[in-house]
Amino acid sequence: MSLGYRELYQPLSAEAEEKASQIKLLICDVDGVFSDGRIYLGNDGEELKAFHTRDGYGVKALRQAGIEVAIITGRRSLIVEKRMQALTVQHIFQGQEDKMPAYQQLKQQLTLEDQHIAYIGDDLSDWAVMQHVGLSVAVADAHPLLRHQASMTTSLPGGFGAVRELCDLLLLSQHKFGNFSGSST
Repeated sequence: MSLGYRELYQPLSAEAEEKASQIKLLICDVDGVFSDGRIYLGNDGEELKAFHTRDGYGVKALRQAGIEVAIITGRRSLIVEKRMQALTVQHIFQGQEDKMPAYQQLKQQLTLEDQHIAYIGDDLSDWAVMQHVGLSVAVADAHPLLRHQASMTTSLPGGFGAVRELCDLLLLSQHKFGNFSGSST
């Protein structure tokens, strides 16, 4: 018996599943999506973030399946740079208070149309891009207005597997789930 997204996570509209089947690029915010949104600062200004290994596994599985992954984040962080490099994410846009220029650059560079792009975010700063993409996704603990406007909301909160949940949806809807045999994340 083969399980689908609905059995693994939550009910899903046919429209969201159809949109997911067309995605060639997943764009992610970082704070509140890959992390739980909290930023830990040490006495010497050191910044710490926690990333979930399941999200990393999902990103690597997408990359191996031929689906590109990018991040567009408002903050700059060496930790984010290192984490995304470890996950083989090549498209890293940090310090993007306005995320639309990075989105337009990605579309042009990868020669993609809006309907081939998914975006996952957690706050209103993500909406400018989300209203253009084929599949807009809010994490479970996103701002209520973003959840209301998004195509779908994950069942898991940011930093606790929400990215993996979306990766699984994309892989399942494109019949590419289970083909990944990667190393630790």
